[in-house]
Amino acid sequence: MSLRPIILHPDPRLKKVCPQVPAVTDEIRRLAEDMLETMYDAPGVGLAAPQLGEMKRLFVMDCARGEVEGEKPRPMVLINPEIIWQSAETSTYEEGCLSIPEQYADITRPSRVRMRWLGLDGQTHEEDFTGLWATCAQHELDHLNGKLFIDYLGPMRRQLITRKMLKFKRERAKQV
Repeated sequence: MSLRPIILHPDPRLKKVCPQVPAVTDEIRRLAEDMLETMYDAPGVGLAAPQLGEMKRLFVMDCARGEVEGEKPRPMVLINPEIIWQSAETSTYEEGCLSIPEQYADITRPSRVRMRWLGLDGQTHEEDFTGLWATCAQHELDHLNGKLFIDYLGPMRRQLITRKMLKFKRERAKQV
């Protein structure tokens, strides 16, 4: 396993739709391990392959980060995920993104979703997600479709965040 650099917005790779993963290979397993290690180190609750420059329909998440007493980590790897059902009821969470550090906004999404995906075991899995898990799964799936959480915001707020990120990237480049 190894830590990988996370791509920062704006970057054209974050706006591309990722193709399906044709098969679970050792390369995909290594990528998933690297993604989990990078996500935990960041620290975050989700990370999509395009955030590491890997244009593959794959994301990892773990919303069980020990905030609830007795809760154990639950790392998940979702390959070729799809939402097969979503609730009409919505929830609003303050979202952030590892590719857009230090920027947050309230985003409203369906409060419950049922997802289907291919696991590292090569089998099809299906699960209902609620709360933070539902928000995270939808946020990461958006990444695979070339969409960022700021795309849900109005144009002025989105432009302001993009300008802040350009400045952040310039300042960071000076430090290297």
